This record gives sequence, structure tokens and C-alpha cells, in this order.
Amino acid sequence: MKTQLLTIGLVCLFIQSWLVTPTAADDNWPQWRGPGWASLSGSSNVPTNLDLEKNLLWRVAMPGPAGSSPIVWNDTIFVTSADGDNLVLIALNLQGAEQWRQKLDGENRTIRMDNANYASPSPMTDGTHVWATSAAGVLHCFTFDGKPVWKKDLQEVYGNFDIQFGMSTTPILDNGRIYHQLIHGSMRDASPSVGWVLAFDAKTGDEIWKIKRETEAIAENKHSYTSPVIYRDDERAFLITHGGDYAIGHDLDTGAELWRVGGLNPKATYNSFLRFVSSPAVHPGMIVIPSAKNGPVYALRPEKLSGDMGDMSEHADAFHWVLDRGTPDVSTPVIDAERKLVYLCNEKGLLHVVQMETGEVPYVERMFADKHRSTPVIAGDVYFLTARNGEVLVIQRGENPQVVSRIALEEETTASPAISGGRLFIRTFEALYAFGDK
Repeated sequence: MKTQLLTIGLVCLFIQSWLVTPTAADDNWPQWRGPGWASLSGSSNVPTNLDLEKNLLWRVAMPGPAGSSPIVWNDTIFVTSADGDNLVLIALNLQGAEQWRQKLDGENRTIRMDNANYASPSPMTDGTHVWATSAAGVLHCFTFDGKPVWKKDLQEVYGNFDIQFGMSTTPILDNGRIYHQLIHGSMRDASPSVGWVLAFDAKTGDEIWKIKRETEAIAENKHSYTSPVIYRDDERAFLITHGGDYAIGHDLDTGAELWRVGGLNPKATYNSFLRFVSSPAVHPGMIVIPSAKNGPVYALRPEKLSGDMGDMSEHADAFHWVLDRGTPDVSTPVIDAERKLVYLCNEKGLLHVVQMETGEVPYVERMFADKHRSTPVIAGDVYFLTARNGEVLVIQRGENPQVVSRIALEEETTASPAISGGRLFIRTFEALYAFGDK
């Protein structure tokens, strides 16, 4: 009897230790699109045959809808959410139990009829602190266990936001700094776009630099819903902001403009409603710049970009290739460098697979009939693609992608999945799901 009880105890201890074992440090998902903003996970044991009975670890109801994506560090998951008229940051453990909740300053608002609200920017963490903001524009810093450290009201410091569908830009964290872009302005006056690009000390919230971001964009094109990204290789590193008809590179230490690329909204056929939502994708040696509304896609050569040459769209040697059509309107491109491919999925569920080196498009297929707004994420030999209606597709990587499995969550979602420690986390408007090997 004692031997039997000891065996049961050891089994329970093993199960408990598995449940609370922290994720390996290099497998954390610290901000939107994961480490290096690559939408790529080091986890190779994520389940590919998603099933609510076989590998759903848990489903935890959220207090309200949100378009923000979950992040993960070791054994803690962070999500932002609407909570009635409030906005909150929630920390959960790997079993889905809430650890703490903090209110974010600002009142929640529904921005569109499709449940979009102020809980759109995703949080960030370095394992010591966690930062969160919302379309209300107050940037918060908390300790990892939820104690407030500092907050900064960006509208109070840099002016009231004037943007049609809310300031949904997610700031990014890099080497102790937070980089943010505020690209907005009145649609009604004829003045060109003037926004701010900002860098803050992550520990204190102190401004390191700010720089005006000026373009000729007018009307709705003054508004950008993209997020900045950092390009980095062995020889160079710079911040990229995207909006107001241009992608612009900035010096990380000063914010000074290094180069700009236009041509995404040609002046000869100017579209006053070509606001950018899809963010750039980066990989050493390549920057993929989307536009909007099925417009062009540019694959840039970082080593050829120069501020001395004006608009780089007029210099052919600055490009690996250009697609005249096929940009994702909302979802961000994903570079699959191992397969030498780029995946583009537009708002209507049409997937383009592009050869990374040549720009040839060997595959175009509609993956689902519903709208699509989240960014795909890669793990192992597959990537995960989520439709607006909650259908999740698991797709084999490659030039001729095959659907490995699909599951219908039957809850709307616009968030991008997160992957960490062999687990897949999906945030719908109603709940947070965790899939993994039971």
C-alpha cells in the first residue's frame, strides 16, 4: 500500500513539475511577433493536429474583447483586455490561473462595429518588467509581479491623437529602450502628415529622443495602424516606421532619418484612403514592405538604402524584387528564411507564397472565405493562420502548402497567436486558449 501511494505521489509530482516548468529562455515570446519580430518560434513540439478534446490544455474566459496578442515569458502569460469601460493587463500562469490584474489608465471605447476597441496594442516584457499601453495612449510599466513602476500619458506630452480607428500601434522593446510611432493627423485639412517617432528608457520612462516624421501624405493616409520594427544584421541596425505613404529608417541612438522609401501610393494614381495597417517584416539581408488594399509589396536590400539618394523607390538596385499587387492589407508578411519564402495573406484569406530570392509567386490560393487580420506564426514544419471567425489552419511550410489540420473555435479573433514551450496560445474576443501536448 505504501509503495502504491509512493508511486501515485511521484506521478503527481512529475505532472506538477511538468506543469510549472519554466519555458527555456530562448523560447520566450516577449512581444508581438515573438523574438526579433520574426513570427518564428524555436518550439518544435507544438501540436499540429489541433483538437479541443486531445490537446486543448485550457480555455480561460477574458473580461472583454481585444485585438492585442498574448506574450509569454517562462511560466507567465500576459494579455491586455477590455473590461467593460476599463482597460486591463492580466498575468496568468501556465495552467491559466490569473496571478494578478492591473487597470490601465484611459477609458475603453469601441472603435468600429466589428468589436475593435482600445485594447489593441500588445504588451512587452523582458522577464523583469512588463509594459502595456492602449489606444488611450498611456504607457505603463509594471514589475513582473504586477507592481506599478511608472506611466506616461503620451497624449498629454505629444498632443491629442487624431486617428480614425484608434492608436493601435504596438510599441517595441529592444536593449532597454521602448520605440514608438505616433502617425496621425486631421483628415480634413490639406496639411501634410506630421507625426512623432519616440524612444524611451524602458526602466524610467524618460524620453531619450523624439523626432518629427514628415511626409506629403494627406487625408486618411496620415493615419497609420502599423507597428515599428528594428532591422539588424552584422553591419547595421535601424528602426523602421511605416505610414503616411512611406517606410522610413531611423538611427537607433538619435532618431535621425537614414532613408525613406515611397512609391507605395504613387502620386499619379494617388489613393487618399490607402492607410497602412500591415507592418514591415525583417530578416538579415531583406526588408519586406507591404502597402494596402491589394497594392504593391517591396523587398528591400538594406545595404543599398541611403539618405543621400532621396526616395529610394526611384532606385532599382535598392530592391530584391517588387510585386505590383498582392499585399496583405492588415496581416504582416512573414519571412520563412529557412525555406527561402515569404508568406502574404490578405484580408480576404488569399495566401501568396513568394520566393524570397526572386519574387516569383509559385502559389496563390484562398485558404478560407472569412476575413483575416492576424499575422501567421511559424513553429517546426508548419505555420498557424487564424481567420476572423476563429477558424485556425495549420499549414505545411513550403512552395505548395498543404493544410495539415484545421479547427473551428467559433469565436472571433484578430490577435496573432503566440508560441512558447511547446504551447500555442490563441486570444479570441471571448477567451484565451492554450494548446499543447497533454
